[in-house]
Amino acid sequence: MYCDIVVLIFLINVIERSFSHISADSNSLSELYDIEGKIYPPEAQVLSNWQVVTKVLVNGGEFIGFLKEDGTFTIHNVPSGSYVLEVVNPDYAYEPVRVEINSKGKYRARKVNYIQTSQVIPVTYPLKLKALSRLRYFQAREQWRITDFLFSPMVLMMVLPLLLIMVLPKMMNDPETRKEMEQINNLTKYDMPEMSEVLTSFFAGGEKQKSRAVKPSKKRQ
Repeated sequence: MYCDIVVLIFLINVIERSFSHISADSNSLSELYDIEGKIYPPEAQVLSNWQVVTKVLVNGGEFIGFLKEDGTFTIHNVPSGSYVLEVVNPDYAYEPVRVEINSKGKYRARKVNYIQTSQVIPVTYPLKLKALSRLRYFQAREQWRITDFLFSPMVLMMVLPLLLIMVLPKMMNDPETRKEMEQINNLTKYDMPEMSEVLTSFFAGGEKQKSRAVKPSKKRQ
């Protein structure tokens, strides 16, 4: 009799725990939401498998979504919170979007701005994302051009003096240009004494002062 009572109590506890787990699971499932949107093809004429190589990542891969044939996607079982949604494609770049889900199940989407975090630019929900630009993994190789050779410093240093030697004599033969050059020379010409004349006048002036100082002393004697 005592054993039957113990077994009955044990069964009742097991049933209560199972019902508590079921209620907890139902509550947790009721708090999960879906993120929906559509990805437009990058160009009018694209490969038929662009949906296959395109993925939708939430928070860097915490949740992953795949595209359907029409470009739509749905990410299931996402709890309330703030998430950064990114579209990954090997050939095209898409702008990331931040999706916020409150506890009441209301959605709000806005552009991601890492520089000015306080700036809010809303985005329509369900999301509609288009490609920004094509990704470039390689840089085009520079090609040799004749202009690069002609405008190099070494070539200019060699060619410009030759041009001056060839052009200046012809310009000087022209009477008008010769007059203009003479006028420019007259304007820039200054009557500057030579250095030798300055030195001779300086020393000569010193000797004259000495001779003048010696003459009065002889008279006093």
